[in-house]
Amino acid sequence: MEPFIRSDQYNFIKLQLRNLIGGHASVNDIDVLKALDSLAAEKSVNVFEDLTAEQQQILEPISSIRDKTEAAEYLAGLKEYVIPFWHVTDMTVKKLFPKAKKLKLPPLDAMDLKETTYIGWDDIGSGRKFLIVPYENKLIGLSGTYSSISQRGLCHICSRFSDVGMFMTEKKGPVQDTFIKRGNYICQDSLKCNSSITSLDKLNDFVGRLK
Repeated sequence: MEPFIRSDQYNFIKLQLRNLIGGHASVNDIDVLKALDSLAAEKSVNVFEDLTAEQQQILEPISSIRDKTEAAEYLAGLKEYVIPFWHVTDMTVKKLFPKAKKLKLPPLDAMDLKETTYIGWDDIGSGRKFLIVPYENKLIGLSGTYSSISQRGLCHICSRFSDVGMFMTEKKGPVQDTFIKRGNYICQDSLKCNSSITSLDKLNDFVGRLK
């Protein structure tokens, strides 16, 4: 079967399993546990559209998982059906960021592309942050300044509290010699950010505002 699960959907299922395991570890009421089982399965299925009968069958075991060992085994098998991130090369980077000279990709071999929703990295030479994001069925390149803040805050991409900073882009305005700046707070660590993304809504909103 072809992969049909996005990285954010895989993370969402992980979250449902954590909630389910936590419930079975702390609740004794059978009716409550049955409701938890049903809810975890229902939520996991609802993040997809037009599942085939075969795909639904792959998700069915979710409601029967009870502990971390079972969850780990299930997720390892489920990962076979996760769609990896787009194929990205140095040529891709040159096309997305034509003004950035000698810009190099982060080591992709150190990344799990099946758990990657976007690629983000810092370029020490230019002091800028670069993002490669799938948006409207194509890859979008975003670059901007990044200023860390002294306290933890809410990331606009993954919606978790973490070490964040202001990512700011700048574009020419409608009037000569004017510029439009747009930005928002995002995680400093893009790998951790990716692991927390359970929906594309915030990421798409983030990209849409900056574009």
